[in-house]
Amino acid sequence: MTAASAYSFREATLDDLALLRSWQSKPHVQDWWDAEEPYDEADLADPRVARWIVSNNRQPFAFMQDYTVHGWQDHHFASLPKGSRGIDQYIGAPEMIGVGHGSAFIGERLHALFDAGAPVIATDPHPDNHRAIAVYRKLGFEPLGPPRETQWGLILPMAVER
Repeated sequence: MTAASAYSFREATLDDLALLRSWQSKPHVQDWWDAEEPYDEADLADPRVARWIVSNNRQPFAFMQDYTVHGWQDHHFASLPKGSRGIDQYIGAPEMIGVGHGSAFIGERLHALFDAGAPVIATDPHPDNHRAIAVYRKLGFEPLGPPRETQWGLILPMAVER
């Protein structure tokens, strides 16, 4: 089985809230993801954001979301071209960290977003999240400038073009 065919993405549903809360309670996720705001029905229905449960060989292990960067007033990526998407994700299962799954499933989703017409894909890791930044660089992301404070906290804005 190839790496690309080993991952599946299914839309997150209300039935996944317990799984997401479980993952968000893990220290390696809490370091970089705000667990104080669990998702609810309204979040999952937000048309600006596509939320995914990522599985490897049918076993859920990660959460990913992609969103329109033009969906919020004064979003820090609003200057990107029309159709650009932002991404965020975390690996919830600790045993799946550090063995290549992050770059593989993120890369697979990038291809799907580019194939759907996104001209640019952006992400905004915390500047101290060196593991995430290394994964993004491996996938072709480059900083769009220095770290900066946003309504979602301190970020390093990064983007990749097709």
